[in-house]
Amino acid sequence: MMKAVKVIGIIVAAVLVVTIFFFTVTPAGRTVWNNYTHSLQKADEVSYETRKHVEDTVRSYIANYNADVDIYHTYCNSKDENKKEYAEAARMRAISTANSYNEYIRKNSYVWKDNLPNDIPYSLETEINN
Repeated sequence: MMKAVKVIGIIVAAVLVVTIFFFTVTPAGRTVWNNYTHSLQKADEVSYETRKHVEDTVRSYIANYNADVDIYHTYCNSKDENKKEYAEAARMRAISTANSYNEYIRKNSYVWKDNLPNDIPYSLETEINN
């Protein structure tokens, strides 16, 4: 029994030494190792690019929404009928942007894995009042 354990240990050690030698010294082993690590880096780059694209899109939604809300609050109480219409159009754009934003966040929530950045709200208000 002891002899069998020693033989298995020697075989495992030999396979380990050959594997380390193959991946560190031989060109074919280095190629295999480099291809493997390159595939991991590519996966990380795709993840980063996806997250960057989604965050940039979300921040542009927020900027458009805030601009339209500000326009609405600026002109909603105006005596000029054109400014009131302009304010109402801005309010409608803000509501539409909020709906689109909320849907986009819901569809892309997997990007953050429940770790949403602090400057990105989970939803925007669809009710805009004076």
